[in-house]
Amino acid sequence: MKIRITICLLAVFSFLLVMGSRTASRAQSTNDSVGIFEGHGDVGTVLHRGSSEYDASNHSYTLSGSGENMWSNSDNFQFAWKKMTGDVQLEAIINLLDAGDPHRKGVLMIRQSLDADSVYADVALHGAGLASLQYRDTKGGETHEIQSNVARPTDLRIEKRGDYVYMSVAETGNRLYPAGASMRISFSGPFYVGIGVCSHNKDAVERAAFENLTMKQLAPTTPTVNLKLYSTLETVAVASTDRRVVYTRPEHFEAPNWTRDGAAFIFNEEGRIRRLAISGGEPTTIDTGFAVHCNNDHGISPDGKWLAISDQSQGDHQSLIYIVPINGGKPRRVTEKSPSYWHGWSPDGKTLAYPGQRNGEFDIYTISTEGGEEKHLTTAIGLDDGPEYTPDGKYIYFNSVRTGRMQIWRMHPDGSAQEQVTSDEMNNWFPHISPDGKWLVFISYGKEVEGHPQNKDVSLRLAALKDDKIDGKIEVLAKLFGGQGTINVPSWSPDSKQLAFVSYELIPEAGRAEK
Repeated sequence: MKIRITICLLAVFSFLLVMGSRTASRAQSTNDSVGIFEGHGDVGTVLHRGSSEYDASNHSYTLSGSGENMWSNSDNFQFAWKKMTGDVQLEAIINLLDAGDPHRKGVLMIRQSLDADSVYADVALHGAGLASLQYRDTKGGETHEIQSNVARPTDLRIEKRGDYVYMSVAETGNRLYPAGASMRISFSGPFYVGIGVCSHNKDAVERAAFENLTMKQLAPTTPTVNLKLYSTLETVAVASTDRRVVYTRPEHFEAPNWTRDGAAFIFNEEGRIRRLAISGGEPTTIDTGFAVHCNNDHGISPDGKWLAISDQSQGDHQSLIYIVPINGGKPRRVTEKSPSYWHGWSPDGKTLAYPGQRNGEFDIYTISTEGGEEKHLTTAIGLDDGPEYTPDGKYIYFNSVRTGRMQIWRMHPDGSAQEQVTSDEMNNWFPHISPDGKWLVFISYGKEVEGHPQNKDVSLRLAALKDDKIDGKIEVLAKLFGGQGTINVPSWSPDSKQLAFVSYELIPEAGRAEK
């Protein structure tokens, strides 16, 4: 009996030692200052205690840390931090010192608390060279990311202004510039600003060096501050909801189409139509002849050979629909009446669908690609907009305000059997059906927003379709600052796995460098 009791006590004692070790790791003292940081320690559960060191001779920091990951709904990493409030900026050169896991990461972070599942945003440099803005916008929620199109940047910055967090990067020989990755995340009261490292392998310890580190308190953005607009073409994957920056510039552009061969994007900028390779780089201008005042209503024929554009260069300078060869050429006019704004192409390539204003009312019409008489499909009072055919041609989806709030509707191509598809507290615009017919995506504004203005907090929402009806819950695919110009036109990838869209940033000009 004594032997059994002794064995049990030893087992309990061993268990408590292990748990005590892990608990100590989770709650390691964070009161020791290091350089400009007030404290440091391991966040979450790690098997190997991390460390944070400061070298005053060259003003650099070296952090070592373990941790299985910084992802999903909890994080495990070494963190050196300072409590701050208001608007802040943290910048550094990050070097990952050990040749370890390609997913290991060094980060510049803003974090609500030291809880493993805290709300946070970080700019992360991964072992494989990926730079991304990662964030968890609700406590215990999932982590998401926006990947930069710059690999192995030489310098990184995270910046909090109001309720938005921004990422900036620098390439070799260049100054920092906005990376096109931003997110609305609310931090309340004091929060933690600092640097961190995660090994991405719970059994390993990795090191990261942070050089030329600066941390600043920023003055609040006021109405008198000059703001610079940045536009960013992004893609988002349906399966993971992860986003990737393709192209960003301090200019205004809108409405990407994804070409049928999957090789490029088409968008409008300053009245012209641009083409951009899917790999990024610099866009080229598609020749549209006299049509040099194109708006954001354009799209590609089912066979990929033609481009429908909406342009207001001619006549009364209201929007008319034209067709041009996909690689450019002389525009051929389709609609006689204006204004008309292209939105949909029938699967057989013979008919266009569009909203038009006639006698003071915006309704939906169709017309042959050869022109001729237009067919009037909707007659309800109030705006009808955004018509788009399903891939099988059985329905036209559209958005209508006829019931008091903008919602998604559908009808047969002859205008019959008009029925409401969504009914919620949001204002829902521009339905786009995936090429395989399995998904519906649309842009949603808050209930207080009228019309579809630019520069608003919006979300892209996704619903599965079955028998051309919504099957299950409507999910949020992405939250962003955008609106008008984000997804006015069809922008699905040909394989139905991704969506292209444009997000926007308004950033104070002071201290900003354009690429």
